[in-house]
Amino acid sequence: MPATPAWPPASTPRLFVDTPLDTGISVPVEGAAANYLGNVMRLKPGDPVRLFDDRSGEWLAEVVEISKRALRLAVTGHLAPREAVPDLWLLAAPIKKGRIDWVAEKACELGVARLAPVITRRTIVDRLNGERLRTHMIEAAEQCGRTALPTLAEPEKLDALLRAWPADRALYFADEAGDARPLAAVARPGPAAILIGPEGGFTDEERATIRALPQAVPVTLGPRILRAETAAAAAVAIWMATAGDWRSENI
Repeated sequence: MPATPAWPPASTPRLFVDTPLDTGISVPVEGAAANYLGNVMRLKPGDPVRLFDDRSGEWLAEVVEISKRALRLAVTGHLAPREAVPDLWLLAAPIKKGRIDWVAEKACELGVARLAPVITRRTIVDRLNGERLRTHMIEAAEQCGRTALPTLAEPEKLDALLRAWPADRALYFADEAGDARPLAAVARPGPAAILIGPEGGFTDEERATIRALPQAVPVTLGPRILRAETAAAAAVAIWMATAGDWRSENI
């Protein structure tokens, strides 16, 4: 007797919708998403689509109406709850367009809970397109099966960020000077943040201000010089493997 095919198929497209989902509701799809589903994927009425809303997890829907520039989907069932993510923030000094987009994309893929751009003395980019960064995170989530998106904070100056720092959140900051220890040796579970400086590094004054914070832990990422975006991804991966949900007991 032939096996029953898996439903929905693994090839089913995934789409983020910024509206609460529930069984039976109708979801209109327009613009680029409609073009992708209708003209690229060539979906027809009755075809399945996976939806997630960053609130309640993943849902199964099917195409019920399609036109040249729009589709309408009907939600038919709940597939999975919203995934749990470790309470990790990534604080990164803005870098050039393209590279900061990559940081946003990888932050989502790696499971960061919050991405916060931090303005430092040597930051060379002082304006960010938050909508573009969020679009990159959404695309990463759609492609990687994520059901949770990182919160995207407004850019904030380093001094202001440190003055309001939560008492219960560890701050691991990449500092190659002095007594910095390997991140893998000091990372601990619990509320945490990773601070990555600009391409020119922190000034001596900034480094002293950060170190004066009781929750701050200076860390090194190894013997090699890393570009800012590489350092961000490497630090998050190290923390996830040693203190986050990549630990063997969580897998």
